[in-house]
Amino acid sequence: MKKSLFIMSAAALLLFSVACQRNQATSDGRPTIALVVKTLNNPFFNDMQKGAEEAAKSLNVHLLVQAAEREVDVEKQMQIIENLIESKVSALCITPSGSKEIIPAIVKANKAGIPVVILDTRVNPEALAAANGKIAAFIGSDNLEGGRLAGELMVRTLGGKGKVAILEGIPGHETGDSRLKGFRQAVAGSPGIQIVSSQTANWERDQGYTVFQNMLQAHPDIQGLFACSDLMALGAVEAIRAAGKTGKITVIGFDAFSEAREAVRKGEMTATVAQFPADMGKIGVESAARLLKGERIQEEVTVKIQLITRDNLNSNKP
Repeated sequence: MKKSLFIMSAAALLLFSVACQRNQATSDGRPTIALVVKTLNNPFFNDMQKGAEEAAKSLNVHLLVQAAEREVDVEKQMQIIENLIESKVSALCITPSGSKEIIPAIVKANKAGIPVVILDTRVNPEALAAANGKIAAFIGSDNLEGGRLAGELMVRTLGGKGKVAILEGIPGHETGDSRLKGFRQAVAGSPGIQIVSSQTANWERDQGYTVFQNMLQAHPDIQGLFACSDLMALGAVEAIRAAGKTGKITVIGFDAFSEAREAVRKGEMTATVAQFPADMGKIGVESAARLLKGERIQEEVTVKIQLITRDNLNSNKP
C-alpha cells in the first residue's frame, strides 16, 4: 500500500513538474513571443535580436530567442521550433533556414493555434499552399533589388568589363537565391562582364576564405567579387590579403554589419548592401504582439535597403 502511494505521489509530482515547465514562460501573465533565427554566430541576427528585445521591453512581452549553431542546420531549427510549440509559446517569429523545409513546423504551429510571423527569408509560397499552411506576415528586405544594386555598382566600378566571381549562399535558400538572381540580372546587360566562377560558401566566413582562395588559384585575373553575405565577403578579403591583392579586387558584400563597414572604410571592400535587421526584429515582435491582441496587421512589410560605400559610410550608421 505504501509502495502504491509512493508511486502515485511520484507520478503526480512528475506531472506537476511537466506542467510547470510547459507554462513557466507565461507564469507572470505576459505573453511569450519566440524569435527563432538561423544562428547567433552572425552579427546580422545579433542586430535582429536587439531590435526584437527593444520591442519586447516596450510592449511588456516575454521574448525567447533561440537558434541553431550553424545556418545550414535546418533540422536543428526544426527541433527548436517544435519544442517551442510543445511549450505553448504565444507566437513565433522565424527566419527560416530552409524556405521549404520550414513548412511542416509552420503547419504544426497552425494546428496549435500559434501565429507565425516570418522574417528576412520568405517561405516558398507554392509549397506552403500545398501543405495548407499559413503565415500571418512576412517582414524583410527586397533581396532581389539588393542584388541588382550590387550588380549595377560592379558594372560601374569595372567600367563594364572584367572577370567576376560570386560567393553564393545556401543552394535553394530564398534569400541568397534572390540576391544572386538580382546580381546576375544587373550584369547581364554588360557583355564585357564575365562570371568565371559562382560557388556556395554556405554563408560562412571560413568557407568564404577557402572557396575564394581556390577561385583565385583557378582564375588569378579575377577583378571583382560579389558575396551574398558579408561573412563570406570578409573571408574572401582574408584570402585576397593572403594573395597580396588587397585593393586590386572589387569586393561587394551584403548585410552591412560593423566589420564589413570597417572593411569598406579601409578600402578592403568596395561596398556592402545594408538591410537594417534591427528593424525586422522590432517590427516582427510588434506585429506578433498585435496579433495576440486580436488586431489586424500588415501582411507584408518591406524593410529598406541601401548600398553602403565610402562616400556615404559616415552618414549611414546602423
